[in-house]
Amino acid sequence: MNGMRITSLVVDQLAQLLAQVLRFDGPADAVMSRYFRQHAKLGRSERGLIAEAVFHALRRYASLRWMMQPARPERAARLAGLITLARQHGAAALDARALRNDERAVRHALSMRLEVAPRAVQAELPMWLYERIAGQYEDAPALFAALIEAAPLDLRVNTQRTQRDEVLAELRSASRQHAPLHAEPTLHSPEGIRLLEKPGLTRWPLYQDGKIEVQDEGSQLIARLIAPRRGEMVADFCAGAGGKTLALGSLMRSTGRIYAFDIHARRLAGLGPRLKRSGLSNVHPAAIATENDLRVKRLSGKIDRVLVDAPCSGSGTLRRNPDLKWRFDERELARVNAVQHKVLRAAARLVKPGGRLVYATCSLLAEENQAVIEAFVADQPQFVPVPAVEVLGAQGIEIPGLERSAPYFVMLPHVHATDGFFAAILQRRR
Repeated sequence: MNGMRITSLVVDQLAQLLAQVLRFDGPADAVMSRYFRQHAKLGRSERGLIAEAVFHALRRYASLRWMMQPARPERAARLAGLITLARQHGAAALDARALRNDERAVRHALSMRLEVAPRAVQAELPMWLYERIAGQYEDAPALFAALIEAAPLDLRVNTQRTQRDEVLAELRSASRQHAPLHAEPTLHSPEGIRLLEKPGLTRWPLYQDGKIEVQDEGSQLIARLIAPRRGEMVADFCAGAGGKTLALGSLMRSTGRIYAFDIHARRLAGLGPRLKRSGLSNVHPAAIATENDLRVKRLSGKIDRVLVDAPCSGSGTLRRNPDLKWRFDERELARVNAVQHKVLRAAARLVKPGGRLVYATCSLLAEENQAVIEAFVADQPQFVPVPAVEVLGAQGIEIPGLERSAPYFVMLPHVHATDGFFAAILQRRR
């Protein structure tokens, strides 16, 4: 804190915001954005301090809740904020007036020994998710530790506009408007750049000119699994805001045709501004009513490459979305799992003989990943798995340890320093 004291104003505002965020009735970043718009008089440093505290609390909410017991409901949000700030910056950083009548409760919470807490609490996960991950991964403790940490900021360079070396040079150089950044090429994605800092990129000319997009390195590699050729017809079946769609368009050098389908028109609308910045002319967004929409049926058996970026638990993105582990439960997992099977079957109808189908999630859970593919292949024997190692190797991309998940593509935070991703490549027989 560089000798600064955390004031009552920060504590009060943090408590009000946490009271809203910890209801877990919407994405935390959206709740925070709305709150800061409503409290525009807060300074930049105060906003930064409060935002960091909220995400710290969410990443460590299991232990925070355990440390607070018992806590009166009407004081819970304030106490959670005080404990979080003390864990981040030390109790001495808290102004005495900010502590008010909570000093004893804060010190009691900080004295709790986490090593005696239940294992799910130590892993900072709800019990159901802890049990699934612990039962699936031999190195689960390392994965738990990685999921608590904040993710770096990855960028994808739009090679239609510029080259990675040019972007790296610009990011590393000082300018009148912006300080230089610590930027490095990603280890595996040929288009990726990793930043340790998290600047307001939307104000940068690099972003406004469509030269870069924010996209995790693992997500960038999903597009590489499609391996689209110039002039082909490609369908992104669950396009959302279009991150992978844009990556595909760039790989295809704006040739051919990419259909960006999604049943959520509002999410798909987010692709519009990004598409305009990108300079791509081969992407055609289309909101559909269901996976059996007439516009989809017309393309049956005609598409060279189909990507199913399936809805999922998002458990691989908990470094970025720590609130998700508290907003998602087993009932929602069962619902989403049923959708995954249904969407994959529907998307498969688009694939032409000899074409390629890629199923991808940002989930760590086998029931959303390997189990979905095994059930699909058993029912659709005309689709044959293709080793991800071979597809990436043909593009000069080698990822150590990936062969252990063969034939699938699996990226993990504690192994590859990316979000958690799964993908299966399936070739339709001619």
